[in-house]
Amino acid sequence: MSRILNHQLSLRGHNDGVKKDIEKLYEAVPQLSNVFKIKDKIGEGTFSSVYLATAQLRVGPEEKIALKHLIPTSHPIRIAAELQCLTVAGGQDNVMGVKYCFRKNDHVVIAMPYLEHESFLDILHSLSFQEVREYMFNLFKALKRIHQFGIVHRDVKPSNFLYNRLLKKYALVDFGLAQGTHDTKIELLKFVQSETQHESCLQNKSHLITGNKFSLSGPAAPKELDQQPTTKTSVKRPYTNTQIQIKQGKDGKEGSVGLSVQRSVFGERNFNIHSSISHESPAVKLMKQSKTVDVLSRKLATKKKAVSTKVMTSGVMKKTTSSCPANLTCDCYATDKVCSICLSRRQQVAPRAGTPGFRAPEVLTKCPNQTTAIDMWSAGVIFLSLLSGRYPFYKASDDLTALAQIMTVRGSKETIQAAKTFGKSILCSKEVPAQDLRKLCEKLRGKESNTPKLASDIQGPASHDPTCSEKTVHKASHLTQTPQAQQSGNSLYKGNRNACGGRFDVHTTNLEGWDEVPDEAYDLLDKLLDLNPASRITAEAALLHPFFKDMSL
Repeated sequence: MSRILNHQLSLRGHNDGVKKDIEKLYEAVPQLSNVFKIKDKIGEGTFSSVYLATAQLRVGPEEKIALKHLIPTSHPIRIAAELQCLTVAGGQDNVMGVKYCFRKNDHVVIAMPYLEHESFLDILHSLSFQEVREYMFNLFKALKRIHQFGIVHRDVKPSNFLYNRLLKKYALVDFGLAQGTHDTKIELLKFVQSETQHESCLQNKSHLITGNKFSLSGPAAPKELDQQPTTKTSVKRPYTNTQIQIKQGKDGKEGSVGLSVQRSVFGERNFNIHSSISHESPAVKLMKQSKTVDVLSRKLATKKKAVSTKVMTSGVMKKTTSSCPANLTCDCYATDKVCSICLSRRQQVAPRAGTPGFRAPEVLTKCPNQTTAIDMWSAGVIFLSLLSGRYPFYKASDDLTALAQIMTVRGSKETIQAAKTFGKSILCSKEVPAQDLRKLCEKLRGKESNTPKLASDIQGPASHDPTCSEKTVHKASHLTQTPQAQQSGNSLYKGNRNACGGRFDVHTTNLEGWDEVPDEAYDLLDKLLDLNPASRITAEAALLHPFFKDMSL
């Protein structure tokens, strides 16, 4: 008790909220007070909070430690899987390791080495081109390391890749959303249920997972993996006059729930996105289907069926409204509408955990088979921000809006073609041309003159055509300047939430190397932002790219 009182005295100077959180942590896991002196709360996410502490060593200087306190509702299997990722793959090649783990009842605290680091927003415009090369090279080293173990990180973003500029140290952190590939070497990731299997996981009996030096059991509630509320039918909002529809099948074997989503994109005119995402593709049949359905869509389908049915008992009605006969063929495939048959089908679910703005096209279109390629796409978005000087580059309120934003950079025709490779059909009423990545980045960075420009000084193209994607992306840069959206989610070390403002600081911008960005940089960016996950460059191949020709592993 006296030790805890001493800690309380050391908390003077903190705001009341942080002070109470630290005191609650000491109470929840009392053994922490025997080892650590918690100094501050340095981050808070959906699934965890992170504290800076010092280890009370008997000899030598105090060691700084990051304490990650997982929320009590985290599923035991996922906690154990995160620990196994850190212990097996961490500790080398820029992947964060683990020093200790403490548990008291349903409270788990993971202790890791603390790496002092800069905020990505604070240094974005002061990095030399060589520093950008080193940053990306070390990110690929970390991704190569975890991908060799069959780990899909799922949340690669700047706040999860710590960078100490002075010491040139890097660390990929936060494996709270990690999933395993089909051949993963992380045994516990094989037990981690994806979103498509959450319901079946709840129906099973309590699991008992015992790993090396770590055991958890009990019916803890599963952690929600960054789910967004299901969009209801016919939600009317302003949009532009381009329509996008995503479908996966025509016959009755592929059920679907229609979504009508209309939200603003890039502050432009109306951009109508109409989605009907299907269900039960051949690949999905390997997994147990979720019983979750869109309630409003089911009610709508029930009403339409009830009109054509003269007499039926309540039991028959209940059976009729549960699902649509599998042999029925819809009449809305490849059209801009959603029929009652599709409305009555279950919504396809697939893993979509991650941070908005960094999700790959196959995640946004609910492709069930997702690989380590989604991490490479996220790395490509980081590289795009570094080359363009804009962060966050993408910012969307929903997945379909995010897909539309990707189209403005990569092209609608190219996106449609790539979607076919993983079983999705996308309809777009207007063709949006692909951007030249060099021209786009140089314009956004303000390379047209020898001095840095304010974002407000960079003018878009003269055309007022809403399909002009260069103008659309340019305007987007003004709308995606608040970092809070990118700082949300299950992220480690999320302090320094400063607004970027989308402006260049003339006094801190480092122009070294930016006057001659080689073609290899944009070739690598193009390969990272490959819309087809099957042909997207791997981390191992990226390290051998000519862009890093004079750098060694």
